[in-house]
Amino acid sequence: MTTTQIKTNDRTTTPATTVRSNKHTARLDFAKSAPKVFRAVIGLDAAARAGLDPTLVELVQIRASHLNRCAYCLHMHTTDARKAGESEDRLHMVAVWHEADHFFTEREQAALALTDAVTRIGDAGVPDEVYDRAAAHFDEEELAHLLALILTINNWNRIALSTAKRAGTDER
Repeated sequence: MTTTQIKTNDRTTTPATTVRSNKHTARLDFAKSAPKVFRAVIGLDAAARAGLDPTLVELVQIRASHLNRCAYCLHMHTTDARKAGESEDRLHMVAVWHEADHFFTEREQAALALTDAVTRIGDAGVPDEVYDRAAAHFDEEELAHLLALILTINNWNRIALSTAKRAGTDER
């Protein structure tokens, strides 16, 4: 068991305890243990994606997975992005998109900024300038779908992290 300090912006929060186990199995199979809930989350995920550019979908999912430190989802979505033709350069730059914004379109940057704000909502909410930037690049329906996508990947990250899913073991 290790204890670390979590730094958020310029403040340090209470110590966090991370338990690392030598067991490489999930704590429970969420899909089998709560099949109706699992199907509902799958349905939300599919509905959220509808009408959004598949490349943008993967970038958002990768960014949220970085922020949430979800290796399982990060591996899954970088693999999917590669299969869809995403470049290695852009995949490597998602984690530092603020410093490498020239790799991304204005629309993608707006989506990534919104992903950052919604994923870290406890830090400062969703600032008006971030929301307004996204609203300038997405119509209301697209923006609603983008928000739903961000909420959904955050949900998937929490499921994977809570059940100790191991990166590289997805069965898709």
